[in-house]
Amino acid sequence: MKKTLLRASGLSLLLASTVLQPARAQVNIHPDSIRTKMQWFADAKLGIFIHWGIYAVKGIDESWSFHNKKISHADYMKQLDGFTATKYDPNAWAALIKESGARYAVMTTKHHDGVALWPTAENHYSVPKNTPARRDVLTPFYQALDKQGIKRGAYFSLIDWSHPDYPGFLKDSSRYKVADDPQRWQRFQTFMQAQINELNKGYHPALWWFDGDWEHSAAEWGAAGVRSSILQGTPGAILNSRLQGYGDYETPEQNFPVTRPKYNWWELCMTSNNNWGYQPQDTAWKTPYEVITIFADVICNGGNMLLDMGPKADGTIPTQQVHILKELGKWNKKHSEAIFSTLGGLPQGHFYGPTTLSKDSSTLYLFLPGKVTGQVVIKGLKNKIQDIKVVGGGQKLTHKIVGKISWSPVPGLVYITVPPAVQDQYMTVLAVKLDGPVQLYKGHGGLQ
Repeated sequence: MKKTLLRASGLSLLLASTVLQPARAQVNIHPDSIRTKMQWFADAKLGIFIHWGIYAVKGIDESWSFHNKKISHADYMKQLDGFTATKYDPNAWAALIKESGARYAVMTTKHHDGVALWPTAENHYSVPKNTPARRDVLTPFYQALDKQGIKRGAYFSLIDWSHPDYPGFLKDSSRYKVADDPQRWQRFQTFMQAQINELNKGYHPALWWFDGDWEHSAAEWGAAGVRSSILQGTPGAILNSRLQGYGDYETPEQNFPVTRPKYNWWELCMTSNNNWGYQPQDTAWKTPYEVITIFADVICNGGNMLLDMGPKADGTIPTQQVHILKELGKWNKKHSEAIFSTLGGLPQGHFYGPTTLSKDSSTLYLFLPGKVTGQVVIKGLKNKIQDIKVVGGGQKLTHKIVGKISWSPVPGLVYITVPPAVQDQYMTVLAVKLDGPVQLYKGHGGLQ
């Protein structure tokens, strides 16, 4: 992967190429153009993932339950008869997403099971045609997002394990191999592209979240053509990395990277318990504190978090997920200046905790997990500090410089006193106003 050196107001960051593409990909995009269209994503920080489909009826794994033979495909598809959406309130969903602080939301328009949430014109499964809901549940959700100023995101599975022209499950196909029946594969490609075109022309998602690309090559998927057709219809759309190299940002799943990923843009997608869709037996809910500290780590490392919720078949959202989103939103609202439209923070070793920077890099935000009191320390900061305040509270804090030698270029240690009275319920944040863009000492100490 080609690398480029970017400067972010005083911090030099070694980042990956602006388009995630292998050597075979032929995507020609000017770096300035891709940065411009990705700016809203970089500023957004938080999105909400919605896994909603017929798998919520029995509360089983979405699509994978029949692939992994936990249930037969026939029994899985019988869930079509129980998907009612009787209590579905898209305006309430959008209001909750807005309250969480999220700037975009990604709906599973079609998972690997092939069931579309919109009234597809293709001769295939859909909620309006094949379930008791008997209506388009995608349009009102996107309209509700629009009212809240939240960008539309569309998850779309390239895989369709229910379509008669799809080769089958993974590479142990029980139907056919692409090389043996290219005309049949072409029929599937035509179907797939038709559904993508329906979504693009009918809904114009700002973000496409593809999945399932591992089963075929970029050439077999026609990935370059998929990207081109989307951008022709919606020029500003951005695509995730799961299109065999023809995407704009990377999507680690569940597992948080230990070191800062070497991508311009990335997004951690994560469940709020252990599963994506609604499963009543899964009570392993993350606490608001856990979600908030993970989120802080993500933005510190220059990424976004896509936090999942899995509504029930009737459209209601589990109370535990509502609680998580509301508490996250309360914390986000209080600390918004340190979160949204910021830059990734200091490299590891300068502060024991997550950090972010203002766009001009002249304000350093320190995130203090675990109800820290006493002193916290910043190492290697060359700048003079003009002011320190508690974000969301405004209290002014004091600091002292320890170990600065007048004749040495090595900066002293900055100790900041954090009194118990300023603690946030989940994570306190400090704003350190500097005399200019942040400057960091990178030496090894001693006589330099």
